Amino acid sequence: MKYFQPKWHFFTEPMPYESTVVKMQHCVDSIISQNDSSQVWVLQHPHLYTAGISAKQSDLLNSNIDIPIYQTNRGGKYTYHGPGIKIIYVLFDLKQFFAPSPPDISAFVNFLENWLIATLKHYSIESAKRSDRVGLWITNQQPEKKIAAIGIKLKKWVSYHGIAINIDPDLSYFNNIVPCGLSADLYGITSLKKIAPNIDFTDFDRVLQNEFYNILQSPK
Repeated sequence: MKYFQPKWHFFTEPMPYESTVVKMQHCVDSIISQNDSSQVWVLQHPHLYTAGISAKQSDLLNSNIDIPIYQTNRGGKYTYHGPGIKIIYVLFDLKQFFAPSPPDISAFVNFLENWLIATLKHYSIESAKRSDRVGLWITNQQPEKKIAAIGIKLKKWVSYHGIAINIDPDLSYFNNIVPCGLSADLYGITSLKKIAPNIDFTDFDRVLQNEFYNILQSPK
C-alpha cells in the first residue's frame, strides 16, 4: 500500500453530476484495461440529491423538491451534494492498492474512514467511525452528528464513487431527505464550519492529500 501513487485532480468549478459520472465510468474502464492509473478527484457539485442502491422512496420527505434527484449505483441511500460539500471520488485499482496482499473491501472502507479522521484531526476536530452505521461522526455532540458519508462501488476490483464531507454547505437541504437512512430524531448532520467557525479551511485539499499519504504509510 505504501508505494501506491494515484493521480490527483482538484477541480475548482462546480462539476455537473451526470457528465462527471460518465467520465468516472470511462476512467474506471481505462483503469481496468490498464490504459490509465488510479486517481483521486476532489470537487464540488451544484445542488442535487443522489439515491444509492438502498434508497427507499419513504426517505424522500419532500416530493416537491426543485433540484435534481439522480439514481446512482453506489452503495447507500439518499444524500445531498452541493456547494460547500467536498466530493472525493476514489478511482482505485484495489489489486494494486493492497498488493502484495489480496484486495479487501472492508479494509478499504476502513482506510477511507481513517484518512478522514486524520484529516479532521489536523484541525483539532475529533471524529470517529461507528460499527452500526457508515460514515464519520463528530463525537463531542449529543446526539452524534454526521460529518461525512461514504458510498463506493466496485467493478472488477476498481473502486469508484467515494466520500462526501461537509465543509460549509447549507444544511437545510438535508431536511428534504432522511440522509443515509438515519432519522434526524436519532442523528443529525453537521459541517466543519458549524463545529469550528473560526478555522480557515481553504487549505483543506492540501491537508487531505498529505494525510492520505500519512495513513497509507502508517503500520497496518
